Amino acid sequence: MTVSEQSQRSVWGLAHRIAPGLGTLAHYERAWFRNDLAAGLSVAAIALPVGIAYSELVGVPAVIGMYSAIFPLFAYALFGSSRQLMTGPDAATCILVAAALGPLAGGEPDRYIALMVLLTLMTGVLYVLAGIGRLGFIANFLSQPILAGFLNGISLYILVGQLPKLFGYSGEADSFLEKLIELFQKVDQIHLPTLVLGCVLLAALILLRRALPRLPAALVVVIIGIAAVMTLGLQAQGVAVIGEVSATLPSFALPVMRLNEYGSLLLDAGAIVLISFTSGVLTAKSFARRSRYEINPNQELIGFGACNIASGLAQGFPVTGADSRTAVNNAMGGKTQLVGIVAGSAMLLILIFFAAPLASVPNAALAAVIMVSAVGLFDIAALRDLYETSHRELALSVGTTLGVLILGVLPGVMLAVGLSLLWLLSVSSRPPDAILGRVPGMKGFHDLQDYPEATTVPGLLLYRFDANLVFYNADFVRERIRAAIAASKTPVEWVVIDGSAVNVIDATALQKLDELTDELAQRGIVLAIARVKPSLARFFNQAWWQKRLERHQAYRFLTLKSAIKAFNARGK
Repeated sequence: MTVSEQSQRSVWGLAHRIAPGLGTLAHYERAWFRNDLAAGLSVAAIALPVGIAYSELVGVPAVIGMYSAIFPLFAYALFGSSRQLMTGPDAATCILVAAALGPLAGGEPDRYIALMVLLTLMTGVLYVLAGIGRLGFIANFLSQPILAGFLNGISLYILVGQLPKLFGYSGEADSFLEKLIELFQKVDQIHLPTLVLGCVLLAALILLRRALPRLPAALVVVIIGIAAVMTLGLQAQGVAVIGEVSATLPSFALPVMRLNEYGSLLLDAGAIVLISFTSGVLTAKSFARRSRYEINPNQELIGFGACNIASGLAQGFPVTGADSRTAVNNAMGGKTQLVGIVAGSAMLLILIFFAAPLASVPNAALAAVIMVSAVGLFDIAALRDLYETSHRELALSVGTTLGVLILGVLPGVMLAVGLSLLWLLSVSSRPPDAILGRVPGMKGFHDLQDYPEATTVPGLLLYRFDANLVFYNADFVRERIRAAIAASKTPVEWVVIDGSAVNVIDATALQKLDELTDELAQRGIVLAIARVKPSLARFFNQAWWQKRLERHQAYRFLTLKSAIKAFNARGK
């Protein structure tokens, strides 16, 4: 192989790692095209009305929702690691965007859009930086019960938010409870033609999704809504429509904002990354598992980052993985990332050549699409499973839902993060521990609570702590050892800590152990340790760690057996 060929292969290998879709498209097989074309057109039929509907959630013109549905598909097709995932507007993400931008925009539409674009670009950059930093594990940061609780709260928040469009009155309330109260306060303002149209379209959407699941029900309902408005003259009767949709392509421009706004938007972008990536990558993983291939979470971060940068440059809002559109792709047998390119191209052609009819889309039709999507977010099965398996985690899930509804969406995100940290700390700060003994006929040492027949050596206490030993649980260990000594039936002369379960230790924990060693020594009790993992050295200066090991060499053992042998040999 020549130097030139080696260089070309190296460049191609780098490009493939950065943009996995290039490799798939470069080795594309003609036999795949039929399935990819059908899947792409089906995805477009779903994504287009959803993009328009979700622009209502964000509070921007319909064309921006179309931009957000179109351009991210091209970016993900190149940079994503999933062959099936479709990206685009997501209900939870849209609500987060609206909650973040409303207070900053001050009611100015142009300023709102400028802030939205900047937020989208920030979200994309944070995604890419997280991918480069190999932070794909953040997808596991929110536990499933807490994520389900957050999405359940978002679902209810969205449903209540669509009531004004469905009933035809002007909605002015902000919070969940205020929106509910407003419905009863404005009963006399309900617009009957809008309500009838909305209910008919909502019922049609539900029936179509159940009876003909492979049919693009959202698109059919939107077309029915357009036909009803145009043939029955509903707009003249007061039925609201989205109005003229610009058929022009977006102008690619970076907004210039005041310096103090960047910090606030950066925090909002971080919240969007956490929630949208957790939700999006779960979708990618679930479909990859069904089709028996693996995705790369770190590459997904870069793929989602590319999507959001593309959306921001197209003047769109943040996007993530879309479960409903991915399900359509999977049902239609889509084979590769070309599905996204086909879907994006089809929607782009509709935007350019068929934008005029979209002006007659009734807001009630969009409300129906959004409400059905919101119901899909509500996970009743998760609540049922939690009720059967863990009342504690059910309480955390319901608490997160109530936090979103009572405190608001963005505070709800912070509550979800806080509850995740609280759950993690509560579990790891008081983890299981054990007093060990020998069980006749069994190898090794076992918990006396599990095996009451286990025997111990008089005067020797074998103690195991089943977790990492760090600053927030070190005092718990000391208290448990003191309690075990006090509960011992015979006077304790040695305490041997089994360190086999400790993979992480910090300076605070070592200091606490040294204090406990001195305290026990004053009582004539030796504190020893066995089965310490050499990998613990990586947390400290190597020279200091080595000196510490040498200083405690007399009471450091490789195994529990050698510790018992040393105890039995004491004084000889």
